Amino acid sequence: MHLFNVHSYYTLLRGTNSIESIIENCRVNQIKSIALTDTNCMNGLILFAKAAREAKIKPIFGTQISEPGREDIYAIFLAQNLNGYAKLCQIITNRSLDDNFSLFKLLQHKQNDLIILTPSKELLEKIPVNENLYAEIRRTVRDKRKTRETFDFAKQRGIPCLPSHPVYFSRKEDFVLHKTVSAIRERSTIPNMAPGDLEEDINYFPSRKEYEKNWKSFPELLLNAERVAGRIQDDIDLSKYKFPKFENEKGIPSAKYLSVLVFEGLNRKVTNPDKRYAERLKMELEVINEMGYTDYFLVVWDIIRETKQRRILSLGRGSAANSLVSYCLDFADVDPVKHNLYFERFLNKGRSNPPDIDIDFSWKERDEVIKYIFDKYGYDKVAMICTTVTFRARSAFRETAKAFGLTDAEISKYSKYIPWTSPENLLRLSALFPESRHLHFDKEPFKTIVETASKLSHFPRHLSIHPSGIVISPDRITNYTALQYAKNKGLGLIVTQVDMYSMDDLGLIKIDLLSQRSLGVLRDTLEQISKEKE
Repeated sequence: MHLFNVHSYYTLLRGTNSIESIIENCRVNQIKSIALTDTNCMNGLILFAKAAREAKIKPIFGTQISEPGREDIYAIFLAQNLNGYAKLCQIITNRSLDDNFSLFKLLQHKQNDLIILTPSKELLEKIPVNENLYAEIRRTVRDKRKTRETFDFAKQRGIPCLPSHPVYFSRKEDFVLHKTVSAIRERSTIPNMAPGDLEEDINYFPSRKEYEKNWKSFPELLLNAERVAGRIQDDIDLSKYKFPKFENEKGIPSAKYLSVLVFEGLNRKVTNPDKRYAERLKMELEVINEMGYTDYFLVVWDIIRETKQRRILSLGRGSAANSLVSYCLDFADVDPVKHNLYFERFLNKGRSNPPDIDIDFSWKERDEVIKYIFDKYGYDKVAMICTTVTFRARSAFRETAKAFGLTDAEISKYSKYIPWTSPENLLRLSALFPESRHLHFDKEPFKTIVETASKLSHFPRHLSIHPSGIVISPDRITNYTALQYAKNKGLGLIVTQVDMYSMDDLGLIKIDLLSQRSLGVLRDTLEQISKEKE
């Protein structure tokens, strides 16, 4: 194993490696296994693992956790197996949510199923020596003496050492981009950045020859790296779907309970149903049960039932209206038999991903619905889904220009003419957009600013909350994903660290609870009519 501790740009405004560039570098350098160790997060880990496996590269699930308030004191955690991955999620969650989190306290206890590396002498002095603990020996230019001290101290305590090469940017020439995003993170300017706020210019992805040359004098370290790679299992498979469990009050099997509810709904909603309805329901229920979606339908039914009892208006949308089961469970108000709607458009045995049931609620009561779900299914099993807010052209230009030292007044003269588009279009604004035709960024400092800002395309800026997505896990949600506060910690809103796309790869089931103002207006209208009748 060539131990590159790669930091992707999901380590917000710290690393600049895209998942694609990481995998491409592995291909070029014939690397068989690689660890992604973003700082205090795992936002890109699932995308990374999926891309690595598609490229026949062994993904190592990892993270770099720092002591709160002391970024210079950190440890790298590598998951050996599925249990280790779950621990990793819980540790990151604790680091994000617990104001009393302490890396020192955590490492006082042996962390089974996790391999731990740290270059910190303060940590190595206090951590009980065990077979999972290694001293991280980093190649560095800035502080070679400290690296040597770590090496000597580890040998004295009998702690094996591992070679480590942190990768924060793909190529040497990307160091300017790294300095820029670091300045944005620190709300500073590139000339004013302190050395400790920047990684070194050697922290690019080295070639295989460069790496082996760097550690030629330490063959035992390379051998240790190979041993660690062998200890890490490549069986962390999270893709199997994990449906929430619904416990019915009758204590009967879910499939039977769903059938009872559906036929009760049919008799309530359809007068004298002919045999088409019974045949259609039999077919739909067979597909739903065979594909394992029974409890999922029951959970959605439970949410709808509760909102009706609370007189909260709801309305199903999308392809769920093609299902007679959905109609009988009040997910939708359209009779698919009467209107000749095809169930297969909503769900069929050839579909690889779960059905998507979207429910609209009045915007005034949606939060009440969400609270009910948390209360009913458990705060340890439910979470809002995050969405990744990325740079757009105007924000990329503004933030990059600030990093280069321009004032707000200087920036505003240009940024107001930059439209809502991708940063990569900054290089040809005048050709693409009439309102920008007078912007010619061919002189410094704007030439370099625009070239750098254009590279921020797809870069995450911060995490926010998905407008409708909520996930319910059958067990602790931190077995599958880490949690953190959304952008504004003061609001106390907690979200998953993976977005809706990675959520599907994790096998967790998303339910969309949408907020609609028209339902609120309709409810207010009905209440007003009722009052006037009185």
